[in-house]
Amino acid sequence: MMAGSAVAAGFHSVVYIGLGSNMDNPVQQVKFAQRELGEMTGCTLVRASSLFETGPIGRGDQPAFINAVAEVGTTLSPSQLMQELLAIEQRHNRIRAEKNGPRTLDLDILIFNDWRISTEAVTIPHPRAHQRAFVLIPLLEIAPDLYIPGRGYARDFLPDVAGQQIRKLQEAIA
Repeated sequence: MMAGSAVAAGFHSVVYIGLGSNMDNPVQQVKFAQRELGEMTGCTLVRASSLFETGPIGRGDQPAFINAVAEVGTTLSPSQLMQELLAIEQRHNRIRAEKNGPRTLDLDILIFNDWRISTEAVTIPHPRAHQRAFVLIPLLEIAPDLYIPGRGYARDFLPDVAGQQIRKLQEAIA
């Protein structure tokens, strides 16, 4: 069910993180953020998906997004990891002006082990991961047999997102 490569490498937890950007050179934003994920204390970047161009969801009057998913091994707790991700977003000048609006960088914890957590700071698994092509397709590229805790196998949700705009830009870089 859960990929074991990060755990086998000595990390306590396997985490899948969604990355997205549609401002200020989004391809570079996502590539730099992927590198930063592997440089966080207590974390290693195990693998990353290809980059995908996707249409915006919600507010359509904005540029397309560049999205990817990364598998990270970590010794951090979910709340510690969320703080580190928010710090990376801040370094990329993320401004939270409006829901579903344009952004320089968005980092989301999609799945953390097989845990189900709901706090003010973090909800795991991500509550809409199974509804978004920009999450499912890159996620399945690096973890084709992944099980979303409380939902089911990620691949089983592909028919539900078939109408969402997504196009592979380039192969995985990590």
